[in-house]
Amino acid sequence: MKSLHEMGVAELGQGLRAKAFSATELTQHLLARVTAASQLGAFLHVDADGALAHAAEADRRLAAGEASPLLGIPLAHKDIYVTADMPTTAGSKILAGYRSPFDATVVARLNAAGTFSLGKLNCDEFAMGSANENSAFGPAHNPWDRSRVPGGSSGGSAVAVAARLVPATTGTDTGGSIRQPASFTGITGIKPTYGVCSRYGMIAFASSLDQAGPMARSAEDCALLLSAMSGFDERDATSINQPPQDFHAQMLAPREGATAAQPLKGLRIGLPREFFPAALSADVNSAVRQGLAELEKLGATLVEVSLPRTELAIPVYYIIAPAEASSNLSRFDGVKFGHRAANYTDLLDMYKKTRAEGFGPEVKRRIMIGTYVLSHGYYDAYYLQAQKLRRMIADDFQQAFQHCDVIAGPVAPSVAWKAGEGAEDPVKAYLADIFTLPGSLAGLPGMSVPVGFGEAGMPVGLQLIGNYFKEGQLLHTAHALQQATDWHTRAPNGI
Repeated sequence: MKSLHEMGVAELGQGLRAKAFSATELTQHLLARVTAASQLGAFLHVDADGALAHAAEADRRLAAGEASPLLGIPLAHKDIYVTADMPTTAGSKILAGYRSPFDATVVARLNAAGTFSLGKLNCDEFAMGSANENSAFGPAHNPWDRSRVPGGSSGGSAVAVAARLVPATTGTDTGGSIRQPASFTGITGIKPTYGVCSRYGMIAFASSLDQAGPMARSAEDCALLLSAMSGFDERDATSINQPPQDFHAQMLAPREGATAAQPLKGLRIGLPREFFPAALSADVNSAVRQGLAELEKLGATLVEVSLPRTELAIPVYYIIAPAEASSNLSRFDGVKFGHRAANYTDLLDMYKKTRAEGFGPEVKRRIMIGTYVLSHGYYDAYYLQAQKLRRMIADDFQQAFQHCDVIAGPVAPSVAWKAGEGAEDPVKAYLADIFTLPGSLAGLPGMSVPVGFGEAGMPVGLQLIGNYFKEGQLLHTAHALQQATDWHTRAPNGI
């Protein structure tokens, strides 16, 4: 029998329902692993007592015959979601010790489905970063090579899954913050269509871009979690009002005309020529091509498409996202909650000192950029132009989807880089988001699926992008690939 930490969500759920082990035994096992792996920096807060109490309750419900697929599953939440029973910091000193009076909708829905949390996970401050080096509480480390970054901003979430500390986690994706760390750590992660998951209780970075999603070992595990997380929420004005979705059932539904040997028969996969530039590292290109070849074996057809405004996604994103951040983060002023400077002369001085002490360098950089592009005389020249280009980027995808069903390519131009490499040149980290930003700006669903290894044995992810509300199709494609390969089952040495 596998060790408990070697099992994913679906397998653990089957074991719990079969009484092969209890939720309490599972929780004790994982808590011991979390303690032993504290040097990875994945967790910012561990709630052992609370987790064990929830596990005992899950055992009572299982003994009574309840059979929810997620009942008794321990997980952990990115510290960007507010939680009533644990502190929430968003990785920032300005929120150190803050406790919310309520749970985020995503957290509440997963709790209602029978999961419970072992704790809160490290992330770049206010989800601003691609390496998890911007956290005020120290970096998270990639378990495949601890001298390398795990990606960001959901770095702690990715590390916790890759190191087998928990079977699944929540993440958020504004410009690639689920997909890129999933790629860097060899796990699976999906960002659904904007509006599919509620943003209520998710501490805002860029409100027109932020989206919740699950991170786990496999597409099947992600489908189970996304089914529970998603759905309309009247408390979120951007929430899509549509019936609840069973993404797991959609993932398993066979394609018309498909066979057991070719479950993807008839699926057209578009390869944007802009996603395979000469600058793409050879190891990433090789691994991605390897994954695409497997998809062809499963019956998919590869077609070339174009997303001509791909290179504009970076300047567009780094105008729109900082502009929204400068507005969203104005609420952190030291008056009602969070950090407040100890010594000040008047209200304005308190604002200045509190924000100077509480915000880190990257957050300050983005606030200043955002304030600048929204200021009088620059709004039309920068922000308005960026919004026009955002619409054109979204139109490019719709043109491409006339010729294909799914778009595929790399998640990032390289494997995870060494820690500290981006510290002196933040633009280098911004450029690493070139392949994830276009889909984010368009509000499309996208996911990262492991497809092998590159330089120094570091994981590489294949990005799959679908049209609006085609999460089921993405998960079906990823699941078919994972049924035929074992990249998603591999763990770092010593884990």
